[in-house]
Amino acid sequence: MLTVACPPSDRGVIGGAPETPGCASHAKRWVLTATILGSSVASIEASVINVALPAIQRGLGASAAEMQWVASAYTLLLASLTLASGAAGDRFGRRGLFASGLAVITLASIAAALVSSATQLIAARALQGVGGALLVPNSLALLAAAFPKAERGRAIGTWSAVTAMTAAGGPILGGYLVDSTSWRAVFLLVVPLALPTLAIALYRVPDVRTGRRAAAIDWWGAATATAALATLVLGIIAFDPVPLLIALVLVAAFVWHERRTAEPMTAPHLLRSPTFVGVNLLTLFLYFAVTGIFFVLPFALVRVHGYSATATGAAYLPFAAIVSVLSRRFGTMADRVGTRALLVAGPLVTAGGCLLFGLPGVGGSYWTTFFLPMALVGLGMAVTVAPLTSAVMSSVDESESGVASGVNNTVARTAALLAVAIVGLIALEVFGSRFSQHLDAIALSPAVRAALAAETHDLGVATLPIGVSDVERLAVVDAAAKAMVSSLRWVSGLAAVLAGLAALAAMALVESAPSRVLAAGTVAAVSCAHLELVLDVAPRSPGCEECLVLGAQWVHLRMCLTCGHVGCCDSSRYRHATAHFWASSHPIVRSLQPGESWRWCYVDDAAV
Repeated sequence: MLTVACPPSDRGVIGGAPETPGCASHAKRWVLTATILGSSVASIEASVINVALPAIQRGLGASAAEMQWVASAYTLLLASLTLASGAAGDRFGRRGLFASGLAVITLASIAAALVSSATQLIAARALQGVGGALLVPNSLALLAAAFPKAERGRAIGTWSAVTAMTAAGGPILGGYLVDSTSWRAVFLLVVPLALPTLAIALYRVPDVRTGRRAAAIDWWGAATATAALATLVLGIIAFDPVPLLIALVLVAAFVWHERRTAEPMTAPHLLRSPTFVGVNLLTLFLYFAVTGIFFVLPFALVRVHGYSATATGAAYLPFAAIVSVLSRRFGTMADRVGTRALLVAGPLVTAGGCLLFGLPGVGGSYWTTFFLPMALVGLGMAVTVAPLTSAVMSSVDESESGVASGVNNTVARTAALLAVAIVGLIALEVFGSRFSQHLDAIALSPAVRAALAAETHDLGVATLPIGVSDVERLAVVDAAAKAMVSSLRWVSGLAAVLAGLAALAAMALVESAPSRVLAAGTVAAVSCAHLELVLDVAPRSPGCEECLVLGAQWVHLRMCLTCGHVGCCDSSRYRHATAHFWASSHPIVRSLQPGESWRWCYVDDAAV
C-alpha cells in the first residue's frame, strides 16, 4: 500500500488461523526469520515508492496519470489476488508460493530499476504486485502454521515489531538512495533482502500442512475481481465512462459468482454481521483518506517546500513511530473499554490531522507545518488499528476469523488503490485549474504561455523553455507552488470528510459486544471425532522407518496412534508422518520429541 501503515488485520490473519501442531523447535526460528524478512520485503516495496514518485516523474518524463498507475499497479494485483493466493498456498504448499513470490518480486524489482519508460515501469510494478500477492498471505500462513496457538502471541509480537521498523525505515533509506544515487536504486533496495530470504525459505523452512484437504481455489472470483478493479481504476484515471460501466458489470458478475460458488473467495454470509460490515466500511473510508493524503504529500514537500527525497522519507517518521509504539497499548485498552469507543475516536483524531495538512502555505519549517498533522494522523491510526483487528475477529465465528481478517486486509488495499485513482484525479484537476488562474494574472510572453499550456495537468511541474527571464521564472514557480498548495488543501478536506465517515460507520454499526455469525453448516468449535481410533501402541521403530531405510536424516518424530508407525514431521525433508496418514488414513499422531505430550488429529485439524 502507498502508506507506511500496514493493513489493519495482518495480526488477525495469523492469530485467527486454525490450531496446528507447530514445527519442530529448531525450525520455528527459521520460519520466524523468513516470514519477518519476507513481510519486510513486501512492506518496503509498498511504502518506499512514496518518496520516489517526484523523482520518477522527472526522470521518465511521465504524466500525472502514468504516475497514478505506477503507484496503483502494485496495489491492484496485491488487492485482487491475495485471497486466491492464500487458498492456493493451502492447496499447493505455502513454502513454494512464498518462495515464488520472493523470486517474482526480486526479478520485477530488477526490471523496474532498468526501465526506460513509464509504461515499462507500470508493467514491472504490476509484476511486483503478483509477487506480493504470492508472498504476503503465504508468509502469514507459514508463521501461523509453525507455532501452535499457545506460542503464537510471542511470535506475532516479534514479527510485528520488526516489520513495523522496516516499514518506518524504508522511506528514509529510499529517500537517501534517491538523493545519493538515483530513483532506480529504490527498486533494488529489496534485492539484498529478498535473496537470503529466498535461500532460507528453500533450505530451512518446512512446508507445514495439516491433513485436511484444502478448499477449492476461486479462480473465477479472483479473475473477475482483478478485471473489475483494473477497469474501475482505468475509468477513474482516464475519466472515461466506458471503463466505469464495464467495471460495474464486472462487480455485479463478481457478486453473482460469489453468492453461487461452493467455495467463495469472500464468504458473503459474513455480511450478516453488522459489526463486520461496519468495520469494513470504516477501513474503506479511513485507508482511503490516509492513502490519499500520502499520495499527494510528497509532491507538495518536494516541489513547494524544497524537501530532498531523504527529508521527505523522514517526514513520515512521526506517523510510523507513533503507530508502531502505541498500537499495542490501545489494543490492550480495547480489551478494557471495548472497541466501539476507540473506533469512533481514532478516525476523528485522524480527521483532525488530515485537516491540518491543508493549513501550511508556501514555506515554513517542518516542525511548524507538517509535524503536528503527521503526528495526529499517526495517533488516530494507532488508536484504530488494534481495536479494528479485534472487532473484525470477534464479529464472525471463530473458525472464520482468518477469512474475515483477509477480507478486511483486501478492503484496506482496495481503499488505497481507489484513493490513488480518485484523489490523483481531484488533485490534478485542482492544480490545473489554479495554475491556469495564477498564470492569467502574470504578464508572460506568448512563447512562455504556450510552453506552459501543456503542463497544467502535470502535478506540481513547471518546466520553462530556455531563455525565460528570471522574473518570469520566479513568477511561474510561485504560481505552481500556490496551485500545489490549493491541491493539497482540497485533498486534505476530502480526507477529513472520509475519516469522519469512518467514525460514523463505527458509531452506527459496530456493536459493543458483537455476536458471532456462524457459517452455514458449521459449529463454533472444532473437536476431534476420532478418539476411539486411538490404541495403546508401542513405537515400531527407534526412528523414522522410511528415513532409516533411505539413510536420510530426520527431524522430530511422530508416532501413529493406530498402528505405531514412526515417521518424521513436516520439518523434515520427506514428511513421512504426513505421508503415512495419506497412505493409511490413520488420523491421529503424537509427538515423540522429549518434553512434548501433544497429540494431533490430521482429519479434524485439532489438538487432542
